[in-house]
Amino acid sequence: MSRLIDLSHPIEQGMITYKGLPGPEIDEYMSRESSRDKYADGATFHIGRITMIANTGTYVDSPFHRFENAVDMAGLPLENLADLPARVFDLPESTRAVEPDLFGGEDLKGHAVLIRTGWDRHWRTDQYSEGNPYVTRAAAEYLVAQNIALAGIDSLNIDDPADLTRPAHTLLLEAGIPVCEHLCNLKALPASGSRFFAVPAPVKGLGTFPVRAFALLEE
Repeated sequence: MSRLIDLSHPIEQGMITYKGLPGPEIDEYMSRESSRDKYADGATFHIGRITMIANTGTYVDSPFHRFENAVDMAGLPLENLADLPARVFDLPESTRAVEPDLFGGEDLKGHAVLIRTGWDRHWRTDQYSEGNPYVTRAAAEYLVAQNIALAGIDSLNIDDPADLTRPAHTLLLEAGIPVCEHLCNLKALPASGSRFFAVPAPVKGLGTFPVRAFALLEE
């Protein structure tokens, strides 16, 4: 027996993921009514259209997001995105900065390291954009040294937005480690024993793209 846990925010018309960036516009390219004359026997179809920035909803950053000549979404190895052993770490509620000691010196090679802050409870509120939990430079250095497969967080940004050097993005992506931001529902996962998936469409020339992130629990 197994169970699937959805870890993604649904994408909706006009929603704001990151304050200052526009929300998606979702409409019809072909309606069911306008399709009636195109098909036989009363068959109708809907073809939708969405215009959005790549940083919408729950998404994965590839190295190209930070580095011009690095791997883009189409080049990300599936080995860094799918069927990864997951290790979930809880940031204490009164703490904002993720430091290396959170990881307890564990061997995390090849894991999806997911940081559960509970910040997703503020999703689509003003609070979500203010004072988010983040990964420090020292913690990012630790994760790189551990050779993890992917880093994920249920927060606005894996970096402190006030730090314009973006050390966590820089170190992780330079090491070829994808970053998954705006996760949700991590409270449904055990600390260990689940498998993590966050696979984007393989779009060439983009550094970021939404994913349907989920975990597989073995029972």
